[in-house]
Amino acid sequence: MSLDRKLHIAVLMGGWANEREVSLMSGNGVADALEARGHRVTRIDMDRQVAARIAGAAPDVVFNALHGVPGEDGTVQGMLDLMGIPYTHSGLATSVIAIDKELTKQALVPHGIPMPGGRIVKSEELYRSDPLARPYVLKPVNEGSSVGVAIVTDESNYGNPIRPDTEGPWREFDQLLAEPFIRGRELTTAVVGGKALAVTELKPKSGFYDFDAKYTDGMTDHICPAEIPEPIEALCKQYALEAHRLLGCKGTSRTDYRWDDEQGEAGLFVLETNTQPGMTPLSLVPEQAKYAGMSYEDLVEAIVADALDTFGGKHGDQG
Repeated sequence: MSLDRKLHIAVLMGGWANEREVSLMSGNGVADALEARGHRVTRIDMDRQVAARIAGAAPDVVFNALHGVPGEDGTVQGMLDLMGIPYTHSGLATSVIAIDKELTKQALVPHGIPMPGGRIVKSEELYRSDPLARPYVLKPVNEGSSVGVAIVTDESNYGNPIRPDTEGPWREFDQLLAEPFIRGRELTTAVVGGKALAVTELKPKSGFYDFDAKYTDGMTDHICPAEIPEPIEALCKQYALEAHRLLGCKGTSRTDYRWDDEQGEAGLFVLETNTQPGMTPLSLVPEQAKYAGMSYEDLVEAIVADALDTFGGKHGDQG
């Protein structure tokens, strides 16, 4: 489905999550693209009066460019469902599941999609002993963009056991997901319009693809398409499409991997599926769309078109 008429589109961005600045970059990029295509755009920086502001604007559709809570976890999706306003990306149920790393595992692993093992631990437990053999990874259960991720090794300065006064996610979150650290390479695949676009390898110059590496120009090299064996490329695309389908994603999604290249196909693990990937100049979905022959403006309009098409089939019921 393509846009065959000019629309009034509210672009929802900003908010108060850790990824506020990234969301503002995504939202303004989207808004500029839509205006370039002749659409009327209302830019809305998320606040506690957002429902009244959207109702007052009365748009044809909302482009949800929020990242993190409450824009990506089902909260905003439920609000827009109640208001009866079409919106981009995934619906309520999908958003609730996909932002929660444990729920995502429960949805994907039984269908043969490999994800790291591990368990949820209370942060205070870390001050007594390690939950897993080192090296292991600690991450918040429901944050994105590598917010609050710590890699605990024998050489790390966190202490053994971790010291309560040491800076880390254990000081910000009551509980964390502990997973074995997978050595190797960082890969990602975007899905747009029901197609897996490409596989990109991410080579952060800091050694870890953390929040700063993702959003600071020059800190990460993007290799698109990734220089990997064809069977690994095919598996990345297969897992991305299956995750998109099993979770019930709409519009676009991006699935991230770690690949231990010494283990071949057995070394490929899905880390998470992002239901609202970034749309900044450094973002991976626009980069892969360009590689696949789709301009940034075409990508944005395709996401809007999908939202209108989905809402015609009752967006709020799709999950």
